[in-house]
Amino acid sequence: MEARQVLPQTPLVPPKISLPGGLGVFNPPPHIMCCTMNAVPTTSSLLGKMKLPLAIHIHPYKDVSMHECPVIHPSTIVRCRVCRAYINPFVVFIDSRHWRCNLCFRPNALPEDFDYNAQTGKRGDRGMRMEIKRSSVEYIASSEYMLRPPQPCVYYFIIDVSYNSVNSGVLALTCRCLLDCLGRVPGDARTLVGFLTVDSSLHFYNLSIGNSQPQMMVVSDVDDIFIPSPDSLLVNLKESKDMIRTLLEDMPGIFAETPITECALGAALQVAEKLLHSIGGRVTVIQTCLPTTGPGALKNRDVNPPATKKDTINMAPASDFYKKLALDLSSQQIAVDLFAFSSSQFIDLSTISCVSKFSAGQVFYYPDFHHSQHTSRLRYEKDFTRYLTRKIGFEAVMRIRCTEGISLHTFHGNFFVRSTDLLSLPNTNPDHGYTISLSIDENLKDMSTVCCQAALLYTSSRGERRIRVHTLCLPVSSQPSVLYSKLNVVAITGVLANMAVDRATSSSIGDARDALLNTVVDCTKMYRSQVASANCPPFTLPSSLAQLPLFVLSLLKNPAFTLSSRISYDVRAQTMNLIKSTPLSYLMPTIYPSLYALHSLTEQNVVETETGETVVQAPLLQLSPENTSRYGIFLMDCGHSMYIWVSSDAPDALVSKILGVTNFEAIPEDMTTIPVQDNESSRVVHMLLKQISLSRQHHVSLIVIRERSQKRLLFVERLLDGKTDNGTSYYEFISHILRQLGK
Repeated sequence: MEARQVLPQTPLVPPKISLPGGLGVFNPPPHIMCCTMNAVPTTSSLLGKMKLPLAIHIHPYKDVSMHECPVIHPSTIVRCRVCRAYINPFVVFIDSRHWRCNLCFRPNALPEDFDYNAQTGKRGDRGMRMEIKRSSVEYIASSEYMLRPPQPCVYYFIIDVSYNSVNSGVLALTCRCLLDCLGRVPGDARTLVGFLTVDSSLHFYNLSIGNSQPQMMVVSDVDDIFIPSPDSLLVNLKESKDMIRTLLEDMPGIFAETPITECALGAALQVAEKLLHSIGGRVTVIQTCLPTTGPGALKNRDVNPPATKKDTINMAPASDFYKKLALDLSSQQIAVDLFAFSSSQFIDLSTISCVSKFSAGQVFYYPDFHHSQHTSRLRYEKDFTRYLTRKIGFEAVMRIRCTEGISLHTFHGNFFVRSTDLLSLPNTNPDHGYTISLSIDENLKDMSTVCCQAALLYTSSRGERRIRVHTLCLPVSSQPSVLYSKLNVVAITGVLANMAVDRATSSSIGDARDALLNTVVDCTKMYRSQVASANCPPFTLPSSLAQLPLFVLSLLKNPAFTLSSRISYDVRAQTMNLIKSTPLSYLMPTIYPSLYALHSLTEQNVVETETGETVVQAPLLQLSPENTSRYGIFLMDCGHSMYIWVSSDAPDALVSKILGVTNFEAIPEDMTTIPVQDNESSRVVHMLLKQISLSRQHHVSLIVIRERSQKRLLFVERLLDGKTDNGTSYYEFISHILRQLGK
C-alpha cells in the first residue's frame, strides 16, 4: 500500500531474451515482434498455473530501415521441405551441405550455390548471408509465389455526399486532400482509380479520356443495383489525371445545396464488390451518417443504458450484413477502409466497421467533427494525407508457424482466418498490428528453445511479389522463478486488452472488467504459491509485473471499458477497434499515457545515443495528482494526442518561455501550437514534442489546457489517483485487490 510509485522514470524495457550461444542478438526488435513471456514454460500445466497469457505481438509491415529488414533477391529462397519454414538465424547447420529446421527439426539440403558470393565470385561465409544474419528479411519472390500476374494498384473511393457531409465540411476537405495527393499515391503506370458518391442514390462517374468532362450517372433504385457503363468507371490514374482533378474540384459545388440526409452505404459497397471482383484493390469509404436506406440499412437503437456494476451495454453489431459482405470482399482481394464522422449523432460504428474488420481494412473515427474546429480538421487532413501516400501491399496472406508442440489458439486484428495458421489480408499497411495467442500442446522439456515465424506474402505497389519474414526465438524453462522474471508486462497488457474486447462484444462490459481484475488477483495468488516465500505479504508480485495493477486500472478507465455514462457508444466501439488493430508500441500510450514535467527540463536532459542520435531523456512521472504541482507545466502523451497542462500558479516567466504568452490568463482557450523561441526551455520542449511525433506513424495533435478550463477533463481523467467520475483511484484499486486476495 505504501509503494505508490511503481513506474520507473525511464521507458519500460522487456526482459532480455537469454539464448544459448548468444543467439538472442539475432531476434527482431520488440516493436516488430515480441512475446508476453521471454521464457516459455515447458508444459501446458505450468503455463496454466501462471494465469497469464502466452501470446506474440507482430507488426509485420512496419516502416523500417534496410538495416532492420534488408531486401534480398537470392537465386533460391531456402525453405524447409516439410513445414515450409524459411531459413533463419536459428537453424542448425548439420554439415556443409545440410541444415536442420528449427520448427519441425527435419534435415534439409542446401542449394548448390548457397555459399557462393556473387560479388567476389568465390565461396563465402554463409554467416554473412542476410537470411542467416537477420531475423527480419524481405525476399523478392519468383513466379512460383503467384497464382496470377501481380495486380495493379486499384483505388476506389465511396464518398458520402448527404447533407451531413456537406454541412460539416467533410466533402470539401476530402476533395482537397485528394487533389493534393493525386501525384503521390503509391503505384505505377497501371494504377486504376474510380469514384462513387452516395446519398439516397448512387452517383457514378465516367472519367474516360475520350470525354471532354466527367459524366455523372445517377441510379436511384438502391435495392436493385444497376451499374451503368461498367468499363469506364475505373480509369488509369496517369491517363485521366486531368479529368479526375476536374471532378474533385467540381464535386463540392455539385452537392452544395443538397437537402438529402439519407445514405445507402450498403448498396455502394455492393457496387464496389461488383466492379473490383476480378481485380481486387482498396475501397475507401467516407461516411458521415447512419446508413438508413437500401441494403444494410440500420436504425437508431438504445445503446446507452445507465451504466451499472454489471453493465449490459450491447457492443454486438446490429446486423451481420456488413460482416458477410466483408467476407465476400476478402475472398476477391478487396479491402475496405472506413473514415467515419459524426456530429453528435449515432452512426452505429460497431456494425458498419465490420466491413473493415473482416476485410483487413482500417477504421478511422472523428466524433463531433466540423471543419471550423482546427484540431479535428488538422487531424483528418494529416491522417487522410498519410493514408493516401503511405506504402501498401495487395493480395496478401500471412502465415504463422511455430515449433512443434506449440499451436496457434486465437487471433486478434483485422483479417479473415483462411485456415488454422493463415490470415487473409487483401491489403496490408504499415499501421496494422496483430496479436496471436499460443497454446502448449506437448511437453517441451527436451527443447532448449522454441521459435515463431511470421511470413507476409504480398504484392507491392510496383507490382513485385514480396515475402517479409520475421522469426522470434525464445528459451524454454521449467523453473517458475525464471519464467516470472522473464515476463513482458507491456505485451501482457496488450493481450489482456484484446481479450477484454472479445469478452465485451460477446458478453458485456461488466464481464470484461471482471476478467481484467481477476487476472491481477489470480496471477498474484499463483505467484505467491509457486515462488514467493511464506512470510511475504499477501499482495506480492515479481518485479517484472510490478506495473500490471497500474496498467489494468488504466484499462478499466479506458473508454472501451469504463462505466462512465459520458462515453458515447461510437467512441467506445472505435476504441475497441483500435485496441484490436493497433501495433503494441502505438497502443500502450493510449492505455497508459506518458507524463512529463516540462518545467524541469533543461539541456542536461538532451543526450546522444550509441547510434549518434540526439534525444531528450525526460523522466517519466506516474499518472497521479501527487506528481503534478500547482506551479508546473506538464506534457501528457496519449498516443494520438498530446496535452500540455498549465497549472494556474505557474510563474509568468515559465509560461512565457514555454508557451510564448505573457502569463496564465493570456493562454488562448483553443491553443494547439506553441512557438519556437530562443531560450533553453523552448528548445528542449520542442525537441521532445518532435521526438514523440516522429516515433508515431500517425499524426499526433497538440492541445494546450489551462487549469479550470472546459477541456480540463481531457487531462484530469487520465490521472489514475484522485476520485473522478471515471472510476476508482489507484489506492482504492489496490485495496480492492487485497480484499479479493483475503477471500
